[in-house]
Amino acid sequence: MKVVLAGAFGNLGAEILKLLIADGHEVVAADLNEGKVDGTEGKYTFVKIDATNPETLKGLCDGAEAVISTVGLTGASTRFTAYDIDYKGNMNIYNEAKAAGVKKFNYISVISCDEPGAEKVPMLHAKYLVEEEIKKGEIDWIIHRPTGYFYDIAKVFKPYVDKGEMQLLKGYGGVKANVVDCPDFARFIVDHMNDTNVSYNVGGKETYTYEEMAALCFEAAEKPLKIKWAPIWLFGILANLPKIKKAGKHDIILFSKWTLSHDLVGDTVVGDKSFGEYIKTYFGKEAN
Repeated sequence: MKVVLAGAFGNLGAEILKLLIADGHEVVAADLNEGKVDGTEGKYTFVKIDATNPETLKGLCDGAEAVISTVGLTGASTRFTAYDIDYKGNMNIYNEAKAAGVKKFNYISVISCDEPGAEKVPMLHAKYLVEEEIKKGEIDWIIHRPTGYFYDIAKVFKPYVDKGEMQLLKGYGGVKANVVDCPDFARFIVDHMNDTNVSYNVGGKETYTYEEMAALCFEAAEKPLKIKWAPIWLFGILANLPKIKKAGKHDIILFSKWTLSHDLVGDTVVGDKSFGEYIKTYFGKEAN
């Protein structure tokens, strides 16, 4: 089966790429730049794309039966907004898939993007707009809404662990999430890429509060847990500081504020990997 994988060389995309190849699919790996993914060399066709430019997408989906898009803004950008990448970029890919007669469109969204208040968070709202558009479209759709990934928590918490003090939102220490291991999530996506018109809220097998996650990280690094409780309104002020906006960090701060103040628990539990064990390994290595 011919599958187009857009965003093939991000963290999630690379895991999906490995599985598609291992399962014997013909893969078109599309991204702004080609990366190195061990074990996949010479086993896929790379196409350089800029999702914001429809001209670079012409012919991308010809002959494909399914498209999987992991395309999304994941960090600060002074050039693009979430609406440019997550919404317009994915709709450009969708329209190309439609023109090519693709039967299945898989979109990697995010949990809670349809909740009240999410429309004020660009990195959520842009994904919600894509969901609404593809649900009205002619192609069968599969929407995956992950809660977050093991490596994201580790990466975000690491500077605080290094500093010796975690910062969480005052009054929201009990907010919880069941983040998922990226390879486990990739396996679920590939296994369900031919489903029809369904959304999955995907999480891992273990649910922790953010305070518990912080405790796991500090314990693994063999450091005493110290938490600085910040008022939620502070994030709003930070997001709108001129220097923050100039650095392209406005949307990231709003997204962080949302994730730290809302339960993100997926009811579709996938994989058997332990977040607690992952953290022990990650910060145990960092500590040595």
